[in-house]
Amino acid sequence: MKTRVKIINKSKHPLPFYQTTGSAGMDLRAFLTEPIELKPLERKLIPTGLFIALPAFHEAQIRPRSGMAIKKGLTLVNTPGTIDADYRGELMIPMINLSNEAQIIEDGDRIAQMIIATYEVIDWELSETLDDTDRGSGGFGHTGKK
Repeated sequence: MKTRVKIINKSKHPLPFYQTTGSAGMDLRAFLTEPIELKPLERKLIPTGLFIALPAFHEAQIRPRSGMAIKKGLTLVNTPGTIDADYRGELMIPMINLSNEAQIIEDGDRIAQMIIATYEVIDWELSETLDDTDRGSGGFGHTGKK
């Protein structure tokens, strides 16, 4: 299934695209006039030069790239990040350096991936009870019993 999404590209980089036919995400690239240095534990917003208009009931999920995470210790401050359907500003990537040394981000580096997903709007139904399940109210680690 394909959904048409309007996009403005103010960068000189190609539009995000799926690397393979089975890819769920598209890489987002840094749009920089000069390299950015991220010191250990430093956070910065990285511009992409992209602006999108998602249809109603769609969101863009912004996630780290596994290669950047394992090779450089670079990940996203909030992950997954959500771009709402009514947001029209530039897609900015909130990166953090979790490594022990400074890392450089260059113009055109693939810094994050974007997945477009649909969602539902719900109406709450106030209730005094909930349906029973096998798990019940078991919380963190509850399903790992041996």
